[in-house]
Amino acid sequence: MKKYKVTVNGTAYEIELEEINATQAKTEPAKEPEATPVKLSTDGETVASPMPGNILSLNVSVGATVKKGDVLMILEAMKMENEIMAPCDGTVKSVKVTKGTSVETGTVLCVIA
Repeated sequence: MKKYKVTVNGTAYEIELEEINATQAKTEPAKEPEATPVKLSTDGETVASPMPGNILSLNVSVGATVKKGDVLMILEAMKMENEIMAPCDGTVKSVKVTKGTSVETGTVLCVIA
């Protein structure tokens, strides 16, 4: 193991890296990151909560026309306000939450078609 010092945004971190030889690199499969589950809907594209939190405000209602990147709602998580944006252009087909709703990661927030 080799130790290195890395500075990110002014904060210094000490890291250790393991050195491997060419044979190990070829024989050991690389670990792939876990994929984020994608929820599919026959009604359109679902927008799911990226983290647990509370819905602070809703900026859309059923029937609203949205463009990719429009802010659909605000999700408060760990005292931070996170904008939930439209992943595509379309019309809001359903809104599954209301202001004040507590949600978990993966909870369907709305459907856009």
